[in-house]
Order: sequence, then C-alpha cells, then structure tokens
Amino acid sequence: MSTAPLLTVAGISKSFRGLRAVDQASLTVPQGGIVSLIGPNGAGKTTCFNMIAGVFRPDEGSISFAGKNIGGLRPDQICHAGIGRTFQIVKPFKDLTALENVIVGALRTERSTRAAKKKAEGVLDQLGMLDKRDQPAGQLTLPERKRLEVARALATDPKLLLLDEVMAGLRPTETDQMVTVFRELNRKQGLTILLIEHVMRAVMALSQHVVVLHHGQVIADGAPEQVVRDPSVLECYLGEEADI
Repeated sequence: MSTAPLLTVAGISKSFRGLRAVDQASLTVPQGGIVSLIGPNGAGKTTCFNMIAGVFRPDEGSISFAGKNIGGLRPDQICHAGIGRTFQIVKPFKDLTALENVIVGALRTERSTRAAKKKAEGVLDQLGMLDKRDQPAGQLTLPERKRLEVARALATDPKLLLLDEVMAGLRPTETDQMVTVFRELNRKQGLTILLIEHVMRAVMALSQHVVVLHHGQVIADGAPEQVVRDPSVLECYLGEEADI
C-alpha cells in the first residue's frame, strides 16, 4: 500500500436550512488503503459521501482525488474520474436481470455491449453471483441485492470504491463473505476502499484506519484498535450502538 493519499478531504462543511450536517471534517485515504468512516446515525457520514461523490457541493473546504480538485463536480464526472459508489438503500433496475444491471455500469468504459457483457460476467463471478445472472434483480434476496450493488459499482472500473453500509442487515456469515470479497479486491487488484459501516465486525476485520464522526465533526482518527478504546468514541457510539 502506498502512503500517498488518493483522496484528501480537507475541512469540508455542509448545512441544510441552517442545520450543519458536516462541520469542517477532514480525512485522507491512501492509495491502496481501506478506511472506515463510522459514527452514530445522523453524524454526517452519508453527507460526506455525497459531497465526495458529487451529489452535494461543499459549502467550504476542498476535496481532491488523485491530485485534482473534484469538489463541486457532477456525479457523472466523479464517476469518470475513477470513484464508484454504492447506496445505503439499494435500488437496482428491478425488471432487468442481474447481468443487465451490471452491464449498465460496465458501459462506462466498454465501447460495445459484447465487451460490457463479458466484463459484467467477470464481476458477477468475482462476487459469487454468476449463477444469478439471468434472474430479475427484483427477485434477489437482500444479501444478493447488496452484492449486485457492489457489482454495479465495480463494473465502472473505480480506483476508489465508496461503500455505504453494504453489510447492514446481513447475517454474520454473510458479512464475513463480503469482508473476504473486499479483502481480495484490495489485495489482488489494489482497489482503494472508503466505507461507512455500523457492523463493527466488518470494520475491525477490514480497516487499516478509522475516522469517527459525531455531530458532523471528526472526534477520533487512527488505527482501529486505538479508536475503539477512545473514551469519546465509547461514550457517543460504541458503548451503545455498535456490535463488535
């Protein structure tokens, strides 16, 4: 893993009708790293993701990716820059098959539907879903839809993958399977990952670094074993909500 930052978020803030959802938050994600963004519900985690992904423009602060300022770019421009993301509430194209859903993502880089189909099949195989390729997305189970959400993002060929609670609602064995998939993507393909996650089983197994948000502010930042012992984190989050 390189120590050079692939993503640098510096002092970003966002308010909605006077409510400050994110307040001068900063974090860095090194090339080839896995960083987790954790905190209580309403802490501002998804708002941070939405600013990185281009859904919202930061009111202040800067976001740079691969050395270029991306703050304020549109979501499609962010995707073309090399950032893929999943969504907390998965919404596949229900009437399309699993394969067709992933082909949509693959068409970002592939020039023909034949090439996009081949790529989509490879991504589904990586995620253990090739046998579901012809099944309508609306008929998939929750764990399968979670995997499909990841597959759609991976098909865009991201350098950085943003994962928004993709393990929420999964059983421990299903969580462990997802952790294995992400470890392999990181280790074998060098994929950089920034994840929002409440399932501390996954956070501790995956993360090389953890950032904790509370009321929109970063209250802790460090190695996982260091952060989970931080008194402020235990008080506002881990003591009540997290399942380690």
